[in-house]
Amino acid sequence: MMSMMLGAFMAILDIQITNSSLKDIQGALSATLEEGSWISTSYLVAEIIMIPMAAWLVQLLSVRRLATWVSAAFIIASLLCSTAWNLESMIVFRALQGFTGGALIPLAFTLTLIKLPEHHRAKGMAMFAMTATFAPSIGPTLGGWLTENWGWEYIFYINVPPGLLLIAGLLYGLEKKPPHWELLKSTDYAGIVTLGVGLGCLQVFLEEGHRKNWLESMLIVNLGSIAVVSLICFVILQISRPNPLINLGILRNRNFGLSSIASVGLGMGLYGSIYLLPLYLAQIQNYNALQIGEVIMWMGVPQLFIIPLIPKLMKVVPPKFLCALGFGLFGLASLLSGSLNLDFSGPQFDYLQLIRALGQPLVMVTISMIATVYLQPEDAGSASSLFNVLRNLGGAVGIALLATLLDSRAKVYFDYLREAVVPSNPQVGERLALLTNTLGSETAALGKLSETVHQQAMIMAYNDAFHAVGIMLCISMLAILLTRALPPGMHDSPAAH
Repeated sequence: MMSMMLGAFMAILDIQITNSSLKDIQGALSATLEEGSWISTSYLVAEIIMIPMAAWLVQLLSVRRLATWVSAAFIIASLLCSTAWNLESMIVFRALQGFTGGALIPLAFTLTLIKLPEHHRAKGMAMFAMTATFAPSIGPTLGGWLTENWGWEYIFYINVPPGLLLIAGLLYGLEKKPPHWELLKSTDYAGIVTLGVGLGCLQVFLEEGHRKNWLESMLIVNLGSIAVVSLICFVILQISRPNPLINLGILRNRNFGLSSIASVGLGMGLYGSIYLLPLYLAQIQNYNALQIGEVIMWMGVPQLFIIPLIPKLMKVVPPKFLCALGFGLFGLASLLSGSLNLDFSGPQFDYLQLIRALGQPLVMVTISMIATVYLQPEDAGSASSLFNVLRNLGGAVGIALLATLLDSRAKVYFDYLREAVVPSNPQVGERLALLTNTLGSETAALGKLSETVHQQAMIMAYNDAFHAVGIMLCISMLAILLTRALPPGMHDSPAAH
């Protein structure tokens, strides 16, 4: 279990670890800013395609064989990324890294449900929560530090030592089982193709849509259309077949269905916050990668000390209310973040990061338990696939919506502020005179005033974006409050039913 959690941690860490180093990687590979975005996009696309296939591959190959193979391939892909000679090779190697890493995440979740004895499952969920929340929090920090001190290649080298430890632990701890090649005859290949194409196109649509002005780009329109058609076909196939690739029927389970809605909100909140905060600090406060990492770290490090306490707390307080409280704290921190001004920078974010650090573990440890408590053991693979895909999709949808919201609201606020910045306004006249004396020319003064108005418009847009994240998390809190309470004596056993 410890080895598999290490694998999930590495896979989730590598989603964010390149974010602080993209400028350095782009420079080394002679790529533009827009082209460089594919370094992250290729990883996410490959990962989200692999996640739902993991349950089928476990049945086909066995947990031990699949986990060992993908772990070895993940290390090889990481080393290949460090040797990339141009953008195209980096995209291919990052996609391979994402595809292999995408299996490690649901494998950790599945093993928690099927391998751990009932009285240890809450601890297993706590370990999984640590991978899902701590890894994204320290990814930009670690990536920025390695790039600043050693070079961008080291963000990939760092996977090798824990990767070898991971393989050794898997070979030692998991029992040998023969593969079931006969399953290839009854495999739902149409389901695999429609799901892979649908999720892949949807992820690219969400990641690249904002950069290409959404429906103004034929590429984005085509990708969106293919995604919709493919995913509709996938749902029809899964409903109509006796042995589906993923049992979508578990969404009718009250707890799993409502928890899935909450999981989408969690993805929006988790990845949305990690998207907005560094962007604001870099764009408005001119923070470098290391300074941004130090602010984000206030959300990550405290969770290491909080998460181990949650299983004990669940014996006193029902998980349903702990989870709702976690969403409430996370949402509160996001809503309070929506009161930005020019003086609101790293130190002001520290206490908000601590509130997030209190809320996230309460959610991550309990939500899996609430979702799976009324499911049958044979549905563990489908539950793991759906739950992790929905959280990742929530993050992708959230980032796409927030990027579009920032852009559109900044334009609206700029137009609104510009109406007040006219020569007839005495305050504007005084400000222009002061700037002219300071900068030496009226042209420079007008340019500085325009820059200030743009900056204020962006700050107001960031406030709206943080409020949107807070509202989504509040909706998730309501969804959790509508779930059924866990049976008596189940507060430390997430899938014992």
